[in-house]
Formats: sequence, structure tokens, C-alpha cells
Amino acid sequence: MIHYKELGLVNSRELFKKAMEGGYAIPAFNFNNLEQLQAIISACVETKSPVILQVSKGARKYANQTLLQYLAKGAVEYAKELGYAIPIVLHLDHGDSFETCKSCVETGFSSVMIDGSHLPYEENIKVTRQVVEFAHQFDVTVEGELGVLAGIEDEVSAEHSHYTRPEEVEDFVNRTGVDSLAISIGTSHGAYKFKVKPGETPPPLRFDILEEVERRLPWFPIVLHGASSVPQDIVDEINRYGGKLENTAGVSEEQLRRAARSAVCKINIDSDGRLAVTAAVRKVLSEKPGEFDPRNYLGPAREKLKELYKHKIINVLGSAGKA
Repeated sequence: MIHYKELGLVNSRELFKKAMEGGYAIPAFNFNNLEQLQAIISACVETKSPVILQVSKGARKYANQTLLQYLAKGAVEYAKELGYAIPIVLHLDHGDSFETCKSCVETGFSSVMIDGSHLPYEENIKVTRQVVEFAHQFDVTVEGELGVLAGIEDEVSAEHSHYTRPEEVEDFVNRTGVDSLAISIGTSHGAYKFKVKPGETPPPLRFDILEEVERRLPWFPIVLHGASSVPQDIVDEINRYGGKLENTAGVSEEQLRRAARSAVCKINIDSDGRLAVTAAVRKVLSEKPGEFDPRNYLGPAREKLKELYKHKIINVLGSAGKA
């Protein structure tokens, strides 16, 4: 058993409290490798933002759970080396079972998500409560989910979305004891969030659902998944250098900023980071087809990713200066 405090991490409880009081959201950035981690930490240190490092089940398998412990500890020390000890949460994104969540708690994660949203309501409550009872023994915070997001990202896949039913949220939170709740109000996983034709505008988020959830759960931390904006300049760059991403669309940054001013205190961004890395790598390899040193294309990818994250922190999430 490795407790997260041994790694210098924090859980999300106090961060969420401050975010709700301050009208901003904590960035939850997914990572799979060293360059992504370096970009996240340097962006957050330079903007003085707290951060949630997110690891999906697939990323945990890809990076290796033992190495992840040391990467997390290294991230804490790296932030200090860069000059500012920002609060860092290590979070399991979309845990699919009690066993996965338990394993993460035992290997240094300070926060876990149990995603039972695809299960019947009572089964979702049962497995979420089981995770909460275990995790809280070690002061690890737990995120649950009500409602289903469409789209594909890592192991998470759903063809159709199902909006969160506000009438269920009080019962769910009271019976499970979760520390935060992910809801479905129109965001979606992956780069192809909405099926739009050229020139069409994606549908707006259902702020009426969010407002009703807030009314029923006053001052309770709400989470948005699938909140990448799919920047068209980055998509165009990918396509310019040999990619083929057509009719992609994401959630507008204006809507995300509005959400961040509400009870939404954690916003997940993954696909935008993947797009930025892909654009940078494609550009280098297209312009320098003889390049074979990974440092010479992953380095530029890291820098492009850092600038993207700084933009999100400052202009979208509002978490700059909140560390």
C-alpha cells in the first residue's frame, strides 16, 4: 500500500471547495507519457494553477502502474524545481469496477472515479457506494457519474448520450456518499463530439439541467467530462500535414467558461491535448521527413501542448493564480 501523501499529492476536496467559492474550475488533464506530464506541470506552474492529473484505465496499462507512482512523485518534485509547489491530484478517470478503483487507491492515487453510468440506477448506486466506503478509509476522494456521454475515448464508448435526470441526483449523492458528481448536459467524448456539416454550429449545452442540479445540490462539486473544444486551427494543421479529420466539432470555450463560473469545479480535457500533439508531430515529420530522433518531434509537441493548456487555464477555466 502506497498512500498518496507519501508521493506529495493531495485529494480534491479542498480544491473543489475553493473553486466553487472562486467561480473557476480545476483543470483535469489526461496524460499517458512523460512529455504530456511535463507539459501539464510546466503550464500549471507558469500560470500558478492547481491541477488534476488524470489517468484512464488504458493509460494506466500503457504507462505501467509502478512507473505511474514515480511519475506522480516526480511531477510534485518537478513543480518545486520549476519554482512553485502547485497542488497536484492523481485521479483515475472512468474506473470501470471496484477492483480497478481499489488497486488505484492502493498504488498512490488521491482521487478515483467509478463510472457506473452505463449500469441500471440501483447497480450504479451499489458499486459507487462500495468504492466510496473503501476509498474514504484512506481519505481518497471519489467521483461518481449520472447520465451517459456519447463518443469514444480510450475504453469509454457510447453511441448515444443520455442526459442526467436532475430528480435523481439528491438520492444518488445521499446514498453513495460521493465527493463529486459527473453529469451529462451535452458534452461528448473524443474529437468527433457532434455530427455537424461544414458551417453548422454544435448544439448548446443544457444549462437548464445544470441549473436544476445546482438547485437540488447546492454547493456540491459538479464535473464535466468530454469538454474539449476541438480547436479548428489545430485540426486544420493536422489535415495540412497529411491528417484526415473531417467535420470535427467540440464544445465552445465560451460555454465552458460559463460552466466554470457555476458549481462545475472540474473540467476534463483530453482530446484537445491529443490533437495538439498530433499536429506538432505531423508538422515536424512532414517538413523534415529524414528526422528520426523522437526528441526532435516530441519536444515541439510538448511545447505546443503546454501553450494549449496555458490558454485553457487562463481563458477558459479561470484557475490561473489559484494554486
